[in-house]
Amino acid sequence: MELRHLRYFLVVAEEGQFTRAASRLAMQQPPLSQQIRLLEEEVGFELFERLPRGVVLTEAGKAFAQDAQRIIDGLQQAVERAARIARGEMGTILIGLTSSASFHPLTTEAIREFRRLHPDVGVDLVELNAAEVNERLAGGLVHVAFLRKPVELPPDLAFEVLEEEPMVVVLPEDHPLLSRRRGRRPRIALPKLANEPFILVRRPGAPGMYADFLTACRVAGFSPYVVREVPRMLSAIKLVSTGLGVTLVPASMQRYDQAGVVYCELEGPQALTAPLTLGFSITQGNGAASRFVEFVREGFVHRIPA
Repeated sequence: MELRHLRYFLVVAEEGQFTRAASRLAMQQPPLSQQIRLLEEEVGFELFERLPRGVVLTEAGKAFAQDAQRIIDGLQQAVERAARIARGEMGTILIGLTSSASFHPLTTEAIREFRRLHPDVGVDLVELNAAEVNERLAGGLVHVAFLRKPVELPPDLAFEVLEEEPMVVVLPEDHPLLSRRRGRRPRIALPKLANEPFILVRRPGAPGMYADFLTACRVAGFSPYVVREVPRMLSAIKLVSTGLGVTLVPASMQRYDQAGVVYCELEGPQALTAPLTLGFSITQGNGAASRFVEFVREGFVHRIPA
């Protein structure tokens, strides 16, 4: 049984006449009558009682018409739902976030505003490091990601810089470099940290930022003494609060109010910056994810140079 037969049947039932139904369907009356007869042969009973001036549904035809209409309506709803998913108006997005990127206000504002404008799109979040972002984007395990610097730039993934922000130094609150004047935080040049023990995010997890830091230290004339490598920047800040060492984080992470630490600006030619980057697959078939990418790109985009 074909769907067109059900549509023909329902139009004839509505019009009560083959001639008007054929005109409405933009076909000739004899082929329409033949299609209805074939449908009756297929179901095994008569759907219409033929009268001199038209047709009326049999009792079996009335029951069949109700179910046929539900089938047609259900199909139309399925098409409309699928079309909304294809347009990105419905669906689910899995967004990967590195810990430092999650603290940037642009990240939270973009996700919150997108959810407000697209209430039928579900958004799930997962915390990853930069290396995991590349792996999961490439494998389709996350659709979009906010991170700092990508590990690599494979051709099927795109990474776009949304914003650059300064790095800040995180010191224990009793560190000698801090001014004793209440409320005053000094600006610290990188060379002043030459003899400090550093706590850094592990190189495999954030190789781009790790490499930038090492380069800046070399330019400043020293090689950093790294006492501990940790999986997340939050872990580094917590360890600084214990007095184990110092670390550097993007300025937006000052929103993490960890007791026992002080955030200080970097100054001088070796001042470091950290990008906030949007990553996504250019071959993905998730309409909601594509809509989210376009939503974010409308206001913030500077492509990472090759």
